[in-house]
This record gives sequence, C-alpha cells and structure tokens, in this order.
Amino acid sequence: MIHRVPKLYGNQLAKFKLDPSVPTSELLSRVGIVSYPRSGLVNWSKTGLLIQSKISAIIRKHLDSIQFEELGLSLLSYKAGWIKTGRWNQPEIFKLQNGKQEPDFLVVPTCEEEITQYARQALDSYKQLPLKFYQIKEKFRDEKRPRGGLLRGKEFLMKDGYSFDVNEEKALETYRSVVGAYHKIFEELGIPYAKAQADSGDIGGDMSHEWHYLNATGEDTVLSCDSCGHVSNQEKTISFPKDNESATGGDVSVRYFITKDKSTLVCAYYPTGRTLEPKFVQLEVPDIVLDVPEDKAFTEFSQVDELSKRVVRVMDARLNSRSNFPDFPVDFHNRSMITTLTDVPIVLAEGGEICGECDRGTLSEQKAIEVGHTFYLGDKYSKPLGLTVDVPEEGKVVNKTVMMGCYGIGVSRIVAAIAEINRDNDGLRWPRSLAPWEVTVVEATKNDGFGDVYSKMDFDYKLDDRDESLGLKIKQSNMTGIPIVVILGKKLPMVDIEVRGKRRDGQQQEGRYHVHIDNLSHTVNSLLIDM
Repeated sequence: MIHRVPKLYGNQLAKFKLDPSVPTSELLSRVGIVSYPRSGLVNWSKTGLLIQSKISAIIRKHLDSIQFEELGLSLLSYKAGWIKTGRWNQPEIFKLQNGKQEPDFLVVPTCEEEITQYARQALDSYKQLPLKFYQIKEKFRDEKRPRGGLLRGKEFLMKDGYSFDVNEEKALETYRSVVGAYHKIFEELGIPYAKAQADSGDIGGDMSHEWHYLNATGEDTVLSCDSCGHVSNQEKTISFPKDNESATGGDVSVRYFITKDKSTLVCAYYPTGRTLEPKFVQLEVPDIVLDVPEDKAFTEFSQVDELSKRVVRVMDARLNSRSNFPDFPVDFHNRSMITTLTDVPIVLAEGGEICGECDRGTLSEQKAIEVGHTFYLGDKYSKPLGLTVDVPEEGKVVNKTVMMGCYGIGVSRIVAAIAEINRDNDGLRWPRSLAPWEVTVVEATKNDGFGDVYSKMDFDYKLDDRDESLGLKIKQSNMTGIPIVVILGKKLPMVDIEVRGKRRDGQQQEGRYHVHIDNLSHTVNSLLIDM
C-alpha cells in the first residue's frame, strides 16, 4: 500500500508568504497541523495527530520501562474530593452545573483528586504498593487570556502520571526513577533541555522540578550557576549581590506580613525596582501568612495587646546603611521587641549575581518554555482523601498515609515549543523523532514503474501526488518541516534526495544526493540517524 499525504495537506499554503514576523502559532495553523476555532481552543489535523502519536510513543516507552501502567480517567470530576483538598474554588477551572443551581462537577485541569480516589478504591494491601499510573489525555483550564496558540490555551494534551508508595523513602525512589525516565524521554525528543528546581505552585508538595526548553520566547526564567551547576526557576533561585552592588545605596520598598497568631508584624525591605519573592521571606519567618492584604495585616496587628506585639524586619542582602528606607508606619514604643534580620536574599534573582547554593559561582539567566513538571507530593492529597494502608511494623500493625508523586509532560506544549525553537526562514523543521513523516516523496514525471519503488522504501514516508508543481511540493514539504524529500524522475533507477533537516549537534545537513534505488533506504536512514 502506498502511503499518501493527508487529504487537506498544503491547502492553506499556496498563497501564503512566510516571513520571520509570522507567529509560530499561525505557522502551525497554515501548514495544517492545527486550527483554532476560537481563542484558546484547538482542532488537530491528521498531520498534527501523527506528531502527537510520536511524542506519546516515546513517553509510553520510557514510562512502561519503569513499570508505570497506562489508564484513562474520566474528564469529569465530582466536587467532593476537590472540596476536601481545598481546590474547588480555584479560579481557572470549568464547572458544570448539571441542570442545578450550583455546580457539582468540573472538567479536569489535572487529576490528583480523581487518581487518589481511584487508588483508594483499589488498594487492599500494602503489598500492592507501589502503584504507578499515567494517562495521555486532554485537560481543560479556564484561561482568561489564551496566547501563543498551543502554549497557553483552554484545552491542552498532557501526560499526567501518579505514584503511590508505602513511605517517603520509597516514594522518593520512585520520584528518582521518573526523573531518570524523563531524561531519556527528552533526550530522545532530540532538542536540548534543562531540568530546574522549581516551586510546587498550586499542585503543592515538598519537592518539584521543571523541565524546560531554553528559548527567548519563553515565559519562565531559568538561572544556572557556572560553578556548582545548580539550575532553578527564578522563583526558587537564591542569589546574593556582587560586592560592588552591596556597597551602594538606593531607594527601598517594603511589604508587610503578619504571622498566623497575629502577634508579629513582618516587614520585608528590598531595593525599589526589584521583585520581592514572599516565599523567601517565609523561609526566615515560617509562620507568616502570605495571602493576607497589608491593610488587614495592620488592622489585625493593631488589635493585639501591646505587650504581646513583636516586629521582625527582614533586610534584603542588597541593602545597607546608606539605603533610603521608608518611615515605619506603626507607633511602636517597645524597641526591645524589634528583631532585625540582615543580609537575607528575598528578591527574585537576576543574571550576574552570586549563586546562593555555592556562594561562589555567577548566575546566568535564560528565558525558557516549561514542557514538563515532576512533583513529590507526600501526603498533600492522600491525607485529606483518606488514602491509607495497614503496614506491619515492629510486631504491630500501623495505619499509614500513602505517599504520592505526580509527573506531567505537556504534549501539545512540546509541539509548540519545538516548532518555535526549530523554525527558520523556510518554515518549520522537525527533528526526526517528531516529524509527522520522515520523508516526502514526489514524482517529477509519471511512470508506471514507480509502483515497485514504494515496496523498497524502508522508512516513514508520504507520497505527495497532488496536482501541483514539483517546486511547490518541495517548498511545502520544507515549510511543513519534513526532514527529507525524495524525488522520483526520468532517471530511475537513480533517484534524488534533498535534505531539509538539521543534525542534532546543530550542524547544517542540507544537501542533495543522487543514489541508486537499491541504496535509497540505506542512504535515507543513514541521513536520518542524527536528525
């Protein structure tokens, strides 16, 4: 059977003039990989599904190798579990009213609640642990300002995985095995990537890492140290100023927090023009409440008995005695109750500063596109949802909460990110691992003898037999990002090979080869090895 290009292949390209200003999201639509019926929504063509399928196959191979099992959870989730975990009132979830005045269901943006309840129903004995599951399905998020096409929309294709272990030690073993599998997945995808220590965000948990493609169009900022090699998201990067920075004065901004018992006012001072990271302040004063508005913090603090009041002043490491501090906003007569912490880094790090991990190296800063995230959750979901197991321990049976991890890869984000990173003046340029097909075959002339040629093609190809010119077919294949074009012409059994792709090491591989049909498959596969 001869494999042909999809029916609508190239139908939007005939009059399309490509230039660098065309957004990648539009280019993906023009070449027929996706279309956008409304902002934030996406339709996938056959070409797009072929790319999806290749990414999913790579993910499946490496997760299956560490004994994860694929399943398929419902896209709808009942509110009870989400209320227990405190996530029912998140602003970016679609809720379904189901004919009632108040909604009972939501369309899942992620499945921690659903998978935990699934495991709770299935788990009979600690001997069944670990349980390790994943799925590759659509997720939905009520994104108010969709942008970047596939990068941030209301629906997205995601691999979400979950693990359940008998204790923290075993859970961290599973986490490390997933990290190892992720390295293999991203290496096989063929685009340079970075693993960065990250904040857990709304998902929660005690430890997490983001997986990024480094690119100037990214929304995230990743910093790396040239000495210890530590890599982290900007929200997790501790940094200190260079010596010449700490010796200068400047205007100072302040933000106020209050502790949970309302007895302590925390004043975080930092250089005007820099961005305060409240979680860095919380590292110094663990019991502060981050989401209380400043006016409410002052109101609650004023109601505390004068003898019980405390003030903690946290000074960013970039400040000194010559800095221009604002007036203190509260009359506080008992100066002995004021504690001052100095030389504390509490603002987001910037490139050129000193690494807080090793205190030696200099940080470099790069923009990045997040395409994966791994979390060690601990008991964040299993505890409120009652996922426990009886475990024999020192001659008795102990009921223990199951420890969890969760692991995401944005399949549709990978498509968008690699399209952005690899595009050039001729259009998209897919690595072999993702290309919807590896070779476009075009016939320069009509020849009844060509039929026997296809049976000798031991590679992933599609025949472009549309009623278009040879030059247009080659141009559109290149714009779609197909690595190689094979041209069948009058000189058969000699055929021409045109290389579009780039090698993994970044070296150009464009060129034209003239080979005998008997050597076609060997030559093509040799060219594809490093693409």
